[in-house]
Amino acid sequence: MAEQKINPITKLVLELAPIVVFFALYIRLRDRTFDIGGTEYSGFILVTAIFIPLIAITTFILYRLTGKVAKMQIMTLILVVIFGGLTIYFNDERFFKMKPTMIYLLFGGTLGFGLLRGESYLKYVMEEVMPLEVEGWMKLTQRITAFFFGLAIANEVIWRTMSTDAWVNFKTFGLTGAVFVFFMTQSGLLTKYAITKDDEEKG
Repeated sequence: MAEQKINPITKLVLELAPIVVFFALYIRLRDRTFDIGGTEYSGFILVTAIFIPLIAITTFILYRLTGKVAKMQIMTLILVVIFGGLTIYFNDERFFKMKPTMIYLLFGGTLGFGLLRGESYLKYVMEEVMPLEVEGWMKLTQRITAFFFGLAIANEVIWRTMSTDAWVNFKTFGLTGAVFVFFMTQSGLLTKYAITKDDEEKG
C-alpha cells in the first residue's frame, strides 16, 4: 500500500486513544473485581485485556489510513501483546507495569547500538519529517537514547515503590508529558542543525 498523508489531529487521536481509554476505564473499574470462568480478576487486569485489542485496532486503522506503520509502533504493539498477555494469563499486573521499561530499554538500546557504530538510527526513521545535518542527528540521538534509559529507570522505580494509582497516573500523564517537554527543550538543537530547502538546493 502506498504511503498516504492524513490529518495530524486524526493521527494524534488514534495514537492517544488507547491510553485515554485505559485511564478512563481504570478510574471507573479499579475498585471492582470480576469473576470470569471461575477466576477472579481485578479491574486493572480487565482494563489491560481491553487495552490490547484496542491498540491493535488503532494501529491497524493508522496503517489503513497512511499505508505505513512506524517500526517503533510495531514493536510497541508486540510488547503490549506479550506483556499484556502475560498479565492476563498469570493474573499478575506486574507484567504490564514492566512493559514501558522494556519498550524504552529496547528503543534506547537500539539507538545506543547505532551510536556505537557511529550511526544515527533515528535519522533513518525521522529524516523525512525532520531533515537535520549529520551532527544534529548524532547529538539528538545521544540525547534521546539517554532520555529513553531515564524513562525506563523512572518506570521501574515508580511501579516497584508506589501504588497502582500512582503508576497509572505516571503512565498516562507523566510519560506523555515527559516526551512533550523533552522535544520542546530540543528546539534549539533542531533549529541550529535544520536543513532548509535552500540548503538542499545548494547541496
